[in-house]
Amino acid sequence: MTDRYAVVGNPVAHSLSPQIHAAFASQSGADLEYTRLLAPLDGFAASVAAFRAAGGCGLNVTLPFKLEAWRLATRRSERAEQAEAVNTLHFDGVQIFGDNTDGAGLTRDIELNLGRAIGGKRVLLLGAGGAARGVMLPLIERKPAALVVANRSPDKALQLAQHFSRWGDCSAQPYAALGGMAFDIVINATSASVAGALPPLPAGVFAAGGLAYDMMYGEKAALFLDFARQLGAAQTADGLGMLVEQAAESFFVWRGVRPQTAPVIAALREKR
Repeated sequence: MTDRYAVVGNPVAHSLSPQIHAAFASQSGADLEYTRLLAPLDGFAASVAAFRAAGGCGLNVTLPFKLEAWRLATRRSERAEQAEAVNTLHFDGVQIFGDNTDGAGLTRDIELNLGRAIGGKRVLLLGAGGAARGVMLPLIERKPAALVVANRSPDKALQLAQHFSRWGDCSAQPYAALGGMAFDIVINATSASVAGALPPLPAGVFAAGGLAYDMMYGEKAALFLDFARQLGAAQTADGLGMLVEQAAESFFVWRGVRPQTAPVIAALREKR
């Protein structure tokens, strides 16, 4: 019998997840169906219940339902627990297992696909919302030399750093205090560039050979990455690789198989 999966969100028509998971299924010989599920803004739990009752095995969860998915899960991974957001649901008997694969997707893309070490490096994370929260623990686990959070609301950055400091060294700085600091990796976890806004980063924020990484992909990442190059970033990358890597982590959670991501990333970039 064909196993059924889907990505649930609102909106969801733009999602590349069906293409990604179709490629993973082809690689692994899995008999599965993966579709898009548009849930009403006030009907997430009901949509999940209906999908599950119809034999669904698991769901990817995208905006704006990651917090609701976290609440719906009856059991959660540590990374989901601390992110307070779930992007992967696995239906296991009476249990609903919730995981957050975003941080694993980010770190795997940076380390494996881009060939950049995180351990021992100075990392600046821009933003203190859900996207930033979802990657904090996986970044800390890579043991960077420094992990600094900066945000337009300094109090939110401080709260985020204080919460995660129990797992490893991390700190918060207002943008105005970044002058004189240089980072090997600068990660944009904000959506400001979609509205045409840029973070007030000072000149010199990129160390020699520094990487600028935007968690968005395609045109949504272009403004920040162009800005980063002007500030001296030697390498830039959007989040398409992260998207595929977090999907592969979800596939592993569901099926215990880790698909090959490089050919999928290459195929998607060729189409864009």
